[in-house]
Amino acid sequence: MTKPSGVLAGILLTILSGFLLATMDTFGKHLTGELPVIEIVWARYFFHTVLMTAWLARTRGRSFLHSRRPGLQLARGAALLCATTLMYISFAHVPLADATAVQFFAPVLVTVLSVIFLGERIGVPRIAAVLAGFVGVLLIVRPGFADTSPYLLLPLLSAVILSGYFLMTRALSSPEENAATLFNTTAVGAVLLTLVVPFVWETPTWTSFTMMVTIGTLGALGHFCIVQGFSYASASALSPFLYAQVFFASIYSVTLLGDPLSLNFILGAAILIASGLTIWWRENRARR
Repeated sequence: MTKPSGVLAGILLTILSGFLLATMDTFGKHLTGELPVIEIVWARYFFHTVLMTAWLARTRGRSFLHSRRPGLQLARGAALLCATTLMYISFAHVPLADATAVQFFAPVLVTVLSVIFLGERIGVPRIAAVLAGFVGVLLIVRPGFADTSPYLLLPLLSAVILSGYFLMTRALSSPEENAATLFNTTAVGAVLLTLVVPFVWETPTWTSFTMMVTIGTLGALGHFCIVQGFSYASASALSPFLYAQVFFASIYSVTLLGDPLSLNFILGAAILIASGLTIWWRENRARR
């Protein structure tokens, strides 16, 4: 049984991860005005992988280089790369808070894909939560309105890809795959982007390069906090606190990036988060 102090540590680490990842995305959005998106995403993956490799080599030896399911590891890494690239493209055109909130439709979509691909059964409450989540996304994206940016469709597509990424993560959740999964989360993208980035490379200023290193560092620390947090408490206890990233992204949007928070965004984000929490509550109740 998890001790209360362990649950609190897990909650604090999960909230900290949301803060770190929202900070990372804020730096990334700033850099989209100075450098090619591919170069920014490369920095996010490359420096993350360097730090993660150093940590895994010290704590796990060489075990992280071996996987029983290399094909699935590669597919999972490629899915995250696609989702990240779409998000960073959108950062150049839409508010950070809007893009982050729409991407958090992914946990809701996982419920739908679990029915299709895993044969799971869901009841009326979870079906209603999925539909509510879709309504929340529609409020933010507002398709068909003249003042709506088509670039908001990119985080939505990112959410679809991320939902597949989460399902693959479930399939790779066994203890013997843990180290390889941590490594391949960004290693696949780091290798692919290193092959591509020379064709679009623009020499950054020292300030921009520092931000590039910071992005990778924040990404590594953010994911490390999630991993450590989930070692203290169960995923069912900590999942609601992943939405802290939307909260911090909203603060950054208003205070640092000068983006307005529209009523549609506030309502849509509230409905989207509520739908995700409802699904979490139902799954947690079913386990108990």
